[in-house]
Amino acid sequence: MSRVDSLRGPVPGKRHNARTIAALTGNPGCTRRAVLDAAGVDKPRLAQAIGFPGRFGQSRFALARGNAFEAMLKANDGALLRSVLGDVSGEYVDIGDDSDATLNARSARTRESLADQRAKLLDHPMLTLEVAGQTVYLEPDLIAFQPAGGLLQVVEIKSFAIIDGQADGAKVSAAAVQAAVYVLALRRLLGDDRVSHEVVLVAPVDFSMTPVAVVLDVRKQLSTLRRQLSRLASVSSLIADLPAWVSFDLAQPVEDLVASLAALEARYAPECLSACEMSVYCRNEAAGTTGALGRPVRDALGGVESIEVVLALADGTLEPTGEQAEAAALLRAARRLRDEALS
Repeated sequence: MSRVDSLRGPVPGKRHNARTIAALTGNPGCTRRAVLDAAGVDKPRLAQAIGFPGRFGQSRFALARGNAFEAMLKANDGALLRSVLGDVSGEYVDIGDDSDATLNARSARTRESLADQRAKLLDHPMLTLEVAGQTVYLEPDLIAFQPAGGLLQVVEIKSFAIIDGQADGAKVSAAAVQAAVYVLALRRLLGDDRVSHEVVLVAPVDFSMTPVAVVLDVRKQLSTLRRQLSRLASVSSLIADLPAWVSFDLAQPVEDLVASLAALEARYAPECLSACEMSVYCRNEAAGTTGALGRPVRDALGGVESIEVVLALADGTLEPTGEQAEAAALLRAARRLRDEALS
């Protein structure tokens, strides 16, 4: 057994999906997450075992609304979806619509259908992507062949509302990253010249179930994904340098699991709470540090890790080192302006 596999103990590795791959871009500088993901550690169970479980996943209401919205769009061979997309008039192909529902079989049927470049809508396609040595199976909502541009486009169906032309920025961003995962998988299968960097987000308008299509450019997300997947692929060398006692076998005592986590550098930020199962533990660990206040604060203070030190530098009770001089000057200026405003 390799050192990477031995980290999680005698259990199968946790497999990635599009959501977990997309979440990797949320904190690319976190060594702890990179190691846990590369080793296939079950992070929800690990967080539960050490007493810091997180709450993730959609509510049952949101799942039901999303399923109903998608079913409505795809009914009658995607008739409503075609009216929203506009350009696709060809065949509607349901890759998963037969008794052979194995992942490999669906993936093979998807490749066969993509080889035929006639205009079509592919429902339930199955793509693959290599992530840290694992073959990950991915299922986009839809792949559309656009005859006007000759390029395949990923279609992402979401049930969050677009109200007065605006949608929740965090939800749109998450949808763009997830769609970028599918674009990357398609490009690695077919080449960059056959797959558009523009994806189509289909969501309901206002408080109705009337759909609207919005085009998103995911080139930035693609670049970030490539960097992070490359980093995961090379993390085995980092794992090889870990002490031999580091292990995330859940049969161990809690104190051993916590000690193993402490051996991996974390880069906590408040945004982690919506993207990583270990975030509640990392937040508790980061209490009293500038990182707990967010990346902009941590970066602006340039290496001053402790909030206690920040306050001491601001009020002049601590003489700054050479590395802290710039941050100390900014803090004292901010303290002076605050005092003037309050007086």
